[in-house]
Amino acid sequence: MRYLYYPGCSPTTSNKAYDLSARAVGRALGVELVELDDWNCCGATAYMSVRELSSFVISSRNLALAERQGGGDLVTVCSACLTVLNKASRYMAENEDLRRAVSEALAVVGLQYSGGVWARHLLDVLVHDVGLESIAEKAVNRLGGLRVAPYYGCQVSRPYGTFDDREFPVSMDRLFSHLGAEVVDFPLKAKCCGGMLVSTNEGIALRLIRDLFACAVENGAQVIATVCPLCHINLEAYQGKINKKFKANYSLPIVYFTQLVGAALGLSRRELGLGMELVPTERVLAGYKLAER
Repeated sequence: MRYLYYPGCSPTTSNKAYDLSARAVGRALGVELVELDDWNCCGATAYMSVRELSSFVISSRNLALAERQGGGDLVTVCSACLTVLNKASRYMAENEDLRRAVSEALAVVGLQYSGGVWARHLLDVLVHDVGLESIAEKAVNRLGGLRVAPYYGCQVSRPYGTFDDREFPVSMDRLFSHLGAEVVDFPLKAKCCGGMLVSTNEGIALRLIRDLFACAVENGAQVIATVCPLCHINLEAYQGKINKKFKANYSLPIVYFTQLVGAALGLSRRELGLGMELVPTERVLAGYKLAER
């Protein structure tokens, strides 16, 4: 299986473990992730709010590069990138004025985009292209005894979700169950973590994150697995502030879904970027034999 891969800004900088583990899991499962040549920021967050046309041009440049490099599916591990890239593609298809303006901008650098690319999340590829049974067959570690709260966040299934239920996604639940883990009841699995509110209204953001922790802990989770780098940062980096503000004592490891899949496949801690996290994972992954390389 061969896919164009758009890593995005966050997984190649502040969330390097996500990119490392995604590539390692891909190799182990026979999924070739071919990095998109000369990719740029998808134009997410502030750009979309402040300079919308510029954001569409930035996103469409990636789509044009992908189309030039073969087109088809463009795989990413970032929920925001997934949403923004598909938003650009859809809006251009539906709005002639926008399509004309973006096309004029792309033409300046010798690019064009005709709509032949759709972004997909790696979770979608693993569950639906590789297949749950195939992944389970390649697992050398059963994740039995590990109680996981799968956290999807807002954007992997909304608003352009095509591979899972928009309000109550289950792809990660099914994936971890096939690998032997115990998926705990987690009704807030698709509730917002606050996103960029941490930088503009920290009080509200911390309350939203606290609610997620409270739900996961009350249901017995040992670890929260996420598919979004921003969600990962919010849940992991602000536990200290949440404990201080709400007089709590949370110390819950936050992992990327690819790290748990990689642990089941017997990949090494180095390959999976384990050890880069702020809340150590040793106590929840100590019983699983990871490769020494």
